[in-house]
Amino acid sequence: MSTRASLPVNVPEPPLGHIPGALSAAAAQPQRISTGSLPDPGLVRRLLDEAHQRFASVQDGAVADYIPALAAVDPDRFGLAIVSATGERYSVGDARHPFTIQSVSKPFVFALVANALGHEQVKQLLGVNNSGLPFDSVIAVELNPGRTANPMVNAGAIATTSLVPGADAAAKWEFVRAGLSRFAGRELVMDEEVYESESRTNDRNEGIARLLKGYGRIYSDPLEATDVYTRQCALLVTTEDLAVMSATLADGGVNPITREQVIDEDSCKRTLAVLATAGMYERSGEWLYEVGLPAKSGVGGGIITVIPGKAGLASYSPLLDDAGNSVRGTLATAFLSTTLGLNVFASAPVPEADA
Repeated sequence: MSTRASLPVNVPEPPLGHIPGALSAAAAQPQRISTGSLPDPGLVRRLLDEAHQRFASVQDGAVADYIPALAAVDPDRFGLAIVSATGERYSVGDARHPFTIQSVSKPFVFALVANALGHEQVKQLLGVNNSGLPFDSVIAVELNPGRTANPMVNAGAIATTSLVPGADAAAKWEFVRAGLSRFAGRELVMDEEVYESESRTNDRNEGIARLLKGYGRIYSDPLEATDVYTRQCALLVTTEDLAVMSATLADGGVNPITREQVIDEDSCKRTLAVLATAGMYERSGEWLYEVGLPAKSGVGGGIITVIPGKAGLASYSPLLDDAGNSVRGTLATAFLSTTLGLNVFASAPVPEADA
């Protein structure tokens, strides 16, 4: 009889907000296999409600306190929303409560830039590989002398924003704001208080931008690019907005509510590939292993999850793990991925034909 090797007994304590085995436990439901569309609307509503009820009481994690305006948010807020590729909408909890989009903006700005410049050019300029380091790492810049690791970490995102079309900073900012508004299907506005709060504590991002300039890997004035990036992070959204935005990525770039083609299908496909490998920072591998879906988190507490061809799923809860991912949001998404049959890697054997 074969045996497995024993693990060392001196395993270090898990970091703040990271529950050992919690993601796999949340996904430990009978695996449903679903193809073509979401399951019956009644089942979607019931399981969305159940996910909210299951995880609303989780108190692990902490709010992002390095940005003063984010440190003051209500840690008990929790919203979930799903929007199908055909426009059906489901939500529960604080799904209409506004919060700042933060790093969840990154895939949408990347998609807009890829749509404007072409995916091959942005791949060469920005990179598409997971850095395996924290989202605000300076080391990642030094370790990748040819280009940034990927557009889902701060260095890559600032470089992405530096590629935004526009004659000046105002034009670049309007390109971003208008583009994300088209993804959401409504006009988005910036939270001035959060923008000013982040601007006052922006030394690290400004340092990253200057370092990128030293390596020739930023494509406009570094402080201008950092300012536009800071503005995009301060856009106000709701969980329902994020579900519409992620559903747009799920449907080849077509907004399921307005039916506008926001980006082309190829840019959409490339964006999902980057999300799958790097959207959840250094937890991206674990996320893909347990949840099996492209996703992006932000320190504001939002998470988008894209179910290609089917729907967009979004969550909001500001209690974060040490990687900057919402604790309740990751658990609820893992649960829904399994119970609704959303995991893109899940399959069942084809029944044998009758002899």
